[in-house]
Amino acid sequence: MLDKAKQLYELQKKARAIQKELKETEIEAESADGSVTVIFNGESHLVDIRISDEILTPERKSELIKNLKSTISQAISRSQALAAEKMKAIAGDLKIPGF
Repeated sequence: MLDKAKQLYELQKKARAIQKELKETEIEAESADGSVTVIFNGESHLVDIRISDEILTPERKSELIKNLKSTISQAISRSQALAAEKMKAIAGDLKIPGF
C-alpha cells in the first residue's frame, strides 16, 4: 500500500512539472502570407496576436478573419499535440490500457 502511495506521489510530482513546463512553453503559428502571427502556451492559452498593418484595412477584413481563424486553429492544434505528448509519459506510467 505504501508503495502505491509513493508511486502516486511521484506521478503527481511529474504531472505538476509537466504542467509548469507547458505553461512556460510558447507555440507560434503564422498565416501563410505572414500577416498574422499568434502565440499560445502549452496549456492552449493565448499569449499574443500580431497583425501586420497592411492587412488592417476595411477592404481586407474577410482575409484578416480567415487568417486569424486558421492561424489560431493551427496554434491550438500544436499546443494540444505538445500537451498530449508530454502527458503520454505519465499515462504510460499508470499502465492504463489504451494509453
